[in-house]
Amino acid sequence: MTVDRGLYIGRFQPYHNGHQSVLERISKLVDEIIIGVGSAQLSHEVRNPFTAGERIMMITRSLEDLDCRYYVIPIEDLQRNALWVAHVRSMAPPFERVFSSNPLVVELFRERGIVVESPEMYERESHSGTEIRRRMLLGENWQELVPPAVVDVIEEIDGVKRLCHISGTD
Repeated sequence: MTVDRGLYIGRFQPYHNGHQSVLERISKLVDEIIIGVGSAQLSHEVRNPFTAGERIMMITRSLEDLDCRYYVIPIEDLQRNALWVAHVRSMAPPFERVFSSNPLVVELFRERGIVVESPEMYERESHSGTEIRRRMLLGENWQELVPPAVVDVIEEIDGVKRLCHISGTD
């Protein structure tokens, strides 16, 4: 039996409603989804405040009701784009296609002959990790942009306080 398995990769700093919307749509197109948590080695930085494990918690708790089998795997950066696709393939279950709108990701997989589909983004202006982190730093409402499970994880790990601390200057 052939399984139609697709890869969706992102940093998920944090996981938000845009990611949720895309994954819900992808779940109707494939039998299984591999969710690659990119830049898995990065954390405790303003652009990457959450650990890979925390991001995996955000994703798995948010997708509890998804009607599609999925796997969430951490993928560390290689810093060598020419080798990156082979690295991802070595870390992930086998997959036939990739879902991404990131121009570099699209190019790297297409160069290796892998089918890439670019799902339409969900309210990209407001639903981005950059905007959510900005709102967290300014004490604005960020909770409306993420699934309730992500709010719970960020509160559990005191993520807003962490982000505020690491964004401070000497």
